[in-house]
Amino acid sequence: MKIKIIWDFRGEHAKLTAKHHAIHLKEFCDKHNIQYTTIDIDTPNDYHSIAYIVTSKEHTITIRDALKPHRAVVVDLKT
Repeated sequence: MKIKIIWDFRGEHAKLTAKHHAIHLKEFCDKHNIQYTTIDIDTPNDYHSIAYIVTSKEHTITIRDALKPHRAVVVDLKT
């Protein structure tokens, strides 16, 4: 099972903030040897962007406790 852990950013600089946050997510995962499927951003509109990581369920508690995400969803990665 994969979990998409999400941080929301709002305002005129939301996209830049999300990009910057994604860099720190990668650094955190490297430092703590956390395997992930993807780390990326999405911009639903000009004033809302998200940074997210898709990882296995076993890493969600570590990430949640250290980085305080806003929400998470289960994702189905079947092709």
